[in-house]
Amino acid sequence: MAEMVSPITRQVSKEKWEAGTTFLDINLQDVEDCLIYDRRGVSFPFKTLYQHSKTVIIFVRNFLCYSCKEYVDDLSKVPRGALEEAGIRLVVIGQSAHQHIEPFCMLTGYSYEMYVDPQRSIYLKLGMKREETFTDSALPSPHVKSGLFMGQIKSIWRAMTSPTFDFQGDLHQQGGAIIVGPGSQVHFCHFDMNRLDHMPITWLLQLAGVQQTLDFSDKPKIIHV
Repeated sequence: MAEMVSPITRQVSKEKWEAGTTFLDINLQDVEDCLIYDRRGVSFPFKTLYQHSKTVIIFVRNFLCYSCKEYVDDLSKVPRGALEEAGIRLVVIGQSAHQHIEPFCMLTGYSYEMYVDPQRSIYLKLGMKREETFTDSALPSPHVKSGLFMGQIKSIWRAMTSPTFDFQGDLHQQGGAIIVGPGSQVHFCHFDMNRLDHMPITWLLQLAGVQQTLDFSDKPKIIHV
């Protein structure tokens, strides 16, 4: 009998990213005038994120999602100098109310740009998935450290202790990552199939032009003297 592969700690394989996700056909003109909101609730068109620079934009599922939280934990470790040297702008977009941006940044230590698309207009128009699909040909996520049970417990606890008790976004909505700009040029696009299918940060930044190799593992570092 074939070995059963659990979907809990798996994500889509590197080969499938390389084989297909870089060639997804998306049209930025469909979303350029969609409004996004900053942490103060100020709105502006989506296109302002990439008109004058190359920008890595990561769409997360929701701010309560444990895998998204742990992914953004690692995004917070990206050296600012590496982005500046490559001329890259790093942006995270969620789909909650804007009031959740500040607490999420404080929780993860993320200091780069973060906005929300509370109506999910960009998610929907770009064609991001709303249900999860798992695959048996996958690699362990390099960014998600929690298992499904403990991860969900953490998410529930954060929901219960949040000043505003809500789900901080559509629980079924999946995210993705795009590299765009300057202008309407799309360099790369990946839409997540499930909560563990985030594009590995090192690969994503290298595709955007970052030269520095980053290590997000929790393994102890050996210093040679």
